[in-house]
Amino acid sequence: MAPRKRGNSGNSSNGATLGFEPELWQAADTLRGSMDAAEYKHVVLGLIFLKYISDAFERHRAKLLREPYADPEDPDEYLAANIFWVPKEARWSYLQSRARDPAIGVLVDNAMEAIERENPSLKGVLPKDYARPALDKQRLGQLIDLFSNLSLGDEENRSKDVLGRVYEYFLGQFASAEGKKGGEFYTPRCIVRLLVEMLAPSKGRVYDPCCGSGGMFVQSERFIEAHGGRIGDISIYGQESNYTTWRLCKMNLAIRGIDGQIAHGDTFLNDQFPDLKADYILANPPFNMKDWGGERLRDVPAGNSACPP
Repeated sequence: MAPRKRGNSGNSSNGATLGFEPELWQAADTLRGSMDAAEYKHVVLGLIFLKYISDAFERHRAKLLREPYADPEDPDEYLAANIFWVPKEARWSYLQSRARDPAIGVLVDNAMEAIERENPSLKGVLPKDYARPALDKQRLGQLIDLFSNLSLGDEENRSKDVLGRVYEYFLGQFASAEGKKGGEFYTPRCIVRLLVEMLAPSKGRVYDPCCGSGGMFVQSERFIEAHGGRIGDISIYGQESNYTTWRLCKMNLAIRGIDGQIAHGDTFLNDQFPDLKADYILANPPFNMKDWGGERLRDVPAGNSACPP
């Protein structure tokens, strides 16, 4: 995948459909400084994820405050609504109020650790290296201020999946900035859409053995909703060998409220779903990889365990 020019609003392959994504990307990218795009993407995407779950939490908290017998500080109230519980030290309002604090990196790391501690499904997923000396804390504070303008508070923004689509757009832009290496975690949206529409998943199990950041699953859910179905009509299974990309996938699905079993490991050499019988299998394999371990598979029986009989 060839690098594209930054801030190109005419590029539709990354899903720029809200209108402001290119400008938001350009603003965020100017704060990168000398940091490599491959490193910077985890800084940015981690903050977008934190903003999303905090917005969802605060929206539900406001609803609980209006209910006479509800406890807005009871984690079970949020678990019952399928919303992540966000401790006080991890709420966006708290971090935003301290965005100019020299210790903001430590505060963001503490926030990520607190969220993982309170939500076991996110354990080991969130980036926790915002306090490292190489990350300019003034620019980190500016990023927090920048993303504070994104909101899911009103009905219109919720229906548009604003933060989810910004997240997807940024995934594509970072893949472009990284060049060929970016293809390991992001398949261009047009290819994802083509593959999904060819298979037309409706109900059952959908499996991607090299799922990257989860674009196939997001598009499958979109396809189902566009044809009168609902999120949850399919069961999602995926595996990804790159640990950092596996983390991106988990965050990408969580932002959309999509449940899925996403395993970490090499599908060929350490299949995590040996007994899975999938109804739909789709993948864009990393065909540009040379040392993928083919010589170790000479004695492996032919056939894919996920294929239906």
